[in-house]
Amino acid sequence: MNFSASQPRRCPLFLVLGLATAIALSFALAFGSVSIELLPAISDWWNLSEDQWSTGTHVLSLRLPRATLTWFAGGALAVSGTVLQSVLRNGLATPFTLGIASAGSFGAFLWLAFPALGVTWFGMPLFTPRTGALLFAILGLALVLSISRRSRHPDGLLLAGVTLSFLFGAAMMLVRHLADPFRLSSMDHWIMGSLEVVSFKAALAPLPWILIGGSLIVKNIFAMDQLALDEEMAEARGVAVGTVKKQLLLGAGLLTAAVVAQTGPIGFVGLLIPHALRPFTGNAHRRLLPAAWLLGGAFLLFADLAARTVQLSGRHSELPVGILTALIGGPLFLRLLFRKS
Repeated sequence: MNFSASQPRRCPLFLVLGLATAIALSFALAFGSVSIELLPAISDWWNLSEDQWSTGTHVLSLRLPRATLTWFAGGALAVSGTVLQSVLRNGLATPFTLGIASAGSFGAFLWLAFPALGVTWFGMPLFTPRTGALLFAILGLALVLSISRRSRHPDGLLLAGVTLSFLFGAAMMLVRHLADPFRLSSMDHWIMGSLEVVSFKAALAPLPWILIGGSLIVKNIFAMDQLALDEEMAEARGVAVGTVKKQLLLGAGLLTAAVVAQTGPIGFVGLLIPHALRPFTGNAHRRLLPAAWLLGGAFLLFADLAARTVQLSGRHSELPVGILTALIGGPLFLRLLFRKS
């Protein structure tokens, strides 16, 4: 991948992306296994009490939290992938390159396979598959950063991430082998990615971690431009390369951990979106990162809409969204590669 400076094409990029986001959100709320009239449903949802809602308004109340989580997840994964590709200077880097998704999935598998691990406080569960996923995702991030700091290999961070990904993947298979067969379905559902939430509490659960990770990235957004070109040149210009890289990696890792803990692993968003946008934004991250968030959110909204509406065997079947992002993102990414060739 070439990270040399390039001039973006002149177009109202953010106007187009904002319009795409609005269209994606409208379609995600209006359509699915049941279609509704969106504007009347929004009016009733906003102005009437719940016992006066129509069927369409009840459907809307279920779709709003899901669409909110979908937009946050798509944006966070796209930004995380963009940061990692720039910091690692590797066009194949994704939010899952550092092994965070595997670590988080292992944590979720533990709680799904062995519910007795859950701790309760006055009858309320303190540890659930989602909290287990978040804890292990953050632990995996800490491990990979610690290992890479001690490695003398120039690609120590990347190699450490790939190694931990394989280790946690093997641990997941071991847990799956030991688990009660009746629990395998929920574990398989997790690993394929899911955006099924019905409350704003669950939809907004990743937000604090996204804000922390995003603030670390925004803080170093101009230094990232220098790092993406050349680390030695960036250091000569006064950039504290080691500190900046650590903060950017931590920020990208927290974005990934927050999403994986709530949705499971959803692939291709963090790989495809940065490559699709760089011809239009160049490598100026003050344009690239906001654009990645908008396009990533819109892309995942459309993918989730397709997952909810596609018919299999003559009936509506809720496909895990991770399958759709791979089926859609794979051919699109290959087309981008052919166009660059």
